[in-house]
Amino acid sequence: MKKLAVITGASSGIGEAIAKQLSAQGHPLLLLARRVDRLEALNLPNTLCKKVDITEKASFDEAVAAAEAMYGEADLLVNNAGVMLLGDMATQDAAEWQNMFNVNVMGLMNGMQAVLAPMIARNSGTIINISSVAGRKTFPNHAAYCGTKFAVHAISENVREEVAAANVRVITIAPGAVETELLSHTTSDDIKAGYESWKEDMGGILAADDIANAVTYAYNQPQNVCVREIVIAATRQQP
Repeated sequence: MKKLAVITGASSGIGEAIAKQLSAQGHPLLLLARRVDRLEALNLPNTLCKKVDITEKASFDEAVAAAEAMYGEADLLVNNAGVMLLGDMATQDAAEWQNMFNVNVMGLMNGMQAVLAPMIARNSGTIINISSVAGRKTFPNHAAYCGTKFAVHAISENVREEVAAANVRVITIAPGAVETELLSHTTSDDIKAGYESWKEDMGGILAADDIANAVTYAYNQPQNVCVREIVIAATRQQP
């Protein structure tokens, strides 16, 4: 059996695709999401499924400890869980900003802290943070979301520098538009319609498996090779 991988937001989309690929490669898994029934329905071998709100640090830590008791120390954490609530800064509900920062930033840091100290102690481990092209440039109606993803890029690079001497890798993957449930969280029908039109103009966008391929590529490099950042988008996506 290979080493334990922890994946957040694994109940659908990119997280589900990553889980399937890593399971096929022989890794035991800890899958975290709010919809634990969706995790269990994947029916992957050597997998512990936990209903966890990643913004609650104690429950995140407890889930990791339970999985490590079963499968050994976590060698990989994929911080994939995220929320995208697009809106105009002048009118958007402030609660949506708070939700995004709680999940996209605080949840990600909770995950990193849950695994980092043991990784540093044993001089091995990998953290892959799923960010976005919106963590490198801005888009209309994306102000708060871009803020969270710019934060993911900054946090990831800062921690990468902090742990590099301990042979621990921190990798940022920045997808462009991907066919997932992410857009459905946005409450503005006009914004959603515009986003869908943008996708059609591109003639199609990335599939979740495309991002999972990038994750497994980066992770499967030798431990002394850190692919620091991957930016991946549909060829016809211009911004």
